[in-house]
Amino acid sequence: MAGFDRSAGPVVIIASVERELVQLVRELRAEPVDAGGGRRIWRADTESGQVYLAISGIGKVNAAVVSTLLLERFSPRLVVNIGCGGAYRGSGLQVGGLAVAIAEVYGDEGVLTLDGWHSLELIGIPSVERKGNRYSNEFPLSMQTATRVFQFAASLGLPVKRGKFITVSTCSGTSNRGDELYSRFGGICENMEGAALAHVALLYDTPMLEVRGISNMVEDRDISKWDIPLSVEMVQRFIYRCLERGVI
Repeated sequence: MAGFDRSAGPVVIIASVERELVQLVRELRAEPVDAGGGRRIWRADTESGQVYLAISGIGKVNAAVVSTLLLERFSPRLVVNIGCGGAYRGSGLQVGGLAVAIAEVYGDEGVLTLDGWHSLELIGIPSVERKGNRYSNEFPLSMQTATRVFQFAASLGLPVKRGKFITVSTCSGTSNRGDELYSRFGGICENMEGAALAHVALLYDTPMLEVRGISNMVEDRDISKWDIPLSVEMVQRFIYRCLERGVI
């Protein structure tokens, strides 16, 4: 896996569901391709070079499967995860804002003991060992790319924050749970796929960027306050501009 020359490779963009990707596919005039595995994948030529776009399906396993397929098949120079996410109350984010990840964290992989929850470090077996480093719950993303994208968003006057993202299997539907995860990890928003994608990207020594539009605050669940259409439109329009301007 390591050792591929990815410098001239394509950009791969992954979203979990169609509504998080369909606008970008349309604006890029991307054409469907058969990459195997029964996955929905498109290809487009942009100012940033060749781009592949894929729908993974919801959750960590789907994300890991499609990212592995794309990394093996296309040897990309960058993996980009987009979609919507829920922002923690202390993050400074609001519905309709953009969030850029500097790291991804498995929020509910760990050990529950009599004295509370502990990360996978308690087991002593890392999720990944690469180049002398051991990773358990938290995975680095491309800081250089995240900084460039964050600065571009700010230059456009868009509401944007950057920080750690938390990936969960059970979405937080109460304020108490959201506040707990915010306090434990210092993350700004949560999702259901990002850490799995970051995990696979690290295994393949491939840089990753994650940008999400905020669809809701993580509080006592009230979908009347959510705005998924706005959040997915915001992030897709922004990523299109990043590609158009060669930011990624």
